[in-house]
Amino acid sequence: MQKSIFEQMGGTYTQVGDYFIPNLVIGETAQSPLGKYGRMRKRYLKEHRRVLYTNLLVADKLDQHLAEIDKACEERMELLISQMAKQEGVTEALKETDQMEWVRRMNSIWSRAEEFVSQELIYAD
Repeated sequence: MQKSIFEQMGGTYTQVGDYFIPNLVIGETAQSPLGKYGRMRKRYLKEHRRVLYTNLLVADKLDQHLAEIDKACEERMELLISQMAKQEGVTEALKETDQMEWVRRMNSIWSRAEEFVSQELIYAD
């Protein structure tokens, strides 16, 4: 009898009654809590990229992938916000003189940066 692809790759089965159940073991990983962007990426993969989500899950690489995306998004957000604030003249001096204007501008910058990061990293194929 020809071996299945699973057996050719070194996988084994356990017989339970008339059924053969694959012996799958999930690796021991230190699971850190996911941030906002990691959770957004997970939801996107679950809803729109099911095959990729399943492949990452079965290969035990989903948590690592989500952690990398979360870290990359956080770093990119910090960089974009600081660059955009500098370019648009949003400074500590503005914060001291007109706090509401500073908050308005920083909220605008933050939302634009988050939209860019979402399209670039989270919803990218």
